[in-house]
Order: sequence, then structure tokens, then C-alpha cells
Amino acid sequence: QVQLAESGGGLVQAGGSLRLSCAVSGDTFNRYALGWFRQAPGKEREFVATISWNGADISYGDSVKGRFTISRDNARKTVFLQMNSLEPDDTAVYYCAADAYGVATTMDSDDYDYWGQGTQVTVSS
Repeated sequence: QVQLAESGGGLVQAGGSLRLSCAVSGDTFNRYALGWFRQAPGKEREFVATISWNGADISYGDSVKGRFTISRDNARKTVFLQMNSLEPDDTAVYYCAADAYGVATTMDSDDYDYWGQGTQVTVSS
């Protein structure tokens, strides 16, 4: 059973930074593509970033390009999301997800097999 646990969310002022972490259990972590998604109240889940199993393939959603950075530490079985220049529109619950069976990274949430419970990020103006 694969489990994901996010941490690092909180309240920050606009222009500030946060670093989210997601610890992943399971023996085959190194094979998973990993992604971050977010969902704001009343809105659909939105793709944020994804990273391939070896970190060579990375993609970002248009709204976070140039501000957010995804990375992973396979030894620690953890994926990170560094968020800089935060804006009130970044306020959402952030979820990490694992694609256990895909060959390439994907921005489609339906392709991810395992999800964390989410961590709240609130950006005040």
C-alpha cells in the first residue's frame, strides 16, 4: 500500500515563500512519477507540477511557471514544492500524487494512482 503525506502548508503574506514536502511510503518510490495539484474552494482541481522518476522530465502549470519549483529526493522518498512570490490566487489545498504505472509525466489527475490528504496554503494580501 502506497501512502502519501503532505506537510509545510500554512499562512503566508503575498510575496512570501513556502516549501511543501510529501513523504511517500512504498518500496518502488523511485519508479513513480510524482505530481502536485491544488484545489481552491468552488474550483476544479488544478495541475501545478510534475516530475519524472529520475527528475529529468519536469512540467509546470502556466499559473506557477517561474515561481514554483518541484524536486525529489529518492533516498528520502520525498517530493518537494518550493513556492516563491506567492499570490492570493495561490490559496488552495495542495495535494501530492503518485503515478505508479505511467511511463512519462502527466498533467492529467486521472492518471495518478495514489493521493495524499492535502495541506492548506493560504496567501493573504
